[in-house]
Amino acid sequence: MNKDGWSGLVLLALAGGYYFATGSIANSTLEDEVGAIGLPHALAVVLALIGVALFLRSLRTGRTAATDGRDEQETDVRLPRALGFLALGVVYVLILPYVGYLVSVALLIGAVAFYEGAPRRWTIPAAAIGGAVLYWAIFVKLLGVNQPVGTLFEGLL
Repeated sequence: MNKDGWSGLVLLALAGGYYFATGSIANSTLEDEVGAIGLPHALAVVLALIGVALFLRSLRTGRTAATDGRDEQETDVRLPRALGFLALGVVYVLILPYVGYLVSVALLIGAVAFYEGAPRRWTIPAAAIGGAVLYWAIFVKLLGVNQPVGTLFEGLL
């Protein structure tokens, strides 16, 4: 079985575990027809469908062994890149309680842009600040989901 087949099976297992874990979500007196578990169940179904699609694709394509070694070279490049993105996410989670949502999201957007090789111009900080303000406005103002201010700025606000 190739990597798509294994990935599909892992996604199916994760979807099943996630679906059953959502069963412990409590009902609310404010819920509508969909209920509190409607979206989590829908996400589990979508994840399962993606897993099935990957598994079926692996059956259709059969065993794919790269004879020129290209698959191994791509894996060698993708793993460090993925670990770099993981490190950016870890740093984001670590600084979030201290600098707050707005600053940490701006730093994350800028860091990802630079990590992806964007040219070092004024547009990156502008996009990072603009993106952070946009996300803050969506979550805090539009959806009413308060985001952490950060211990560094608590006394100022």
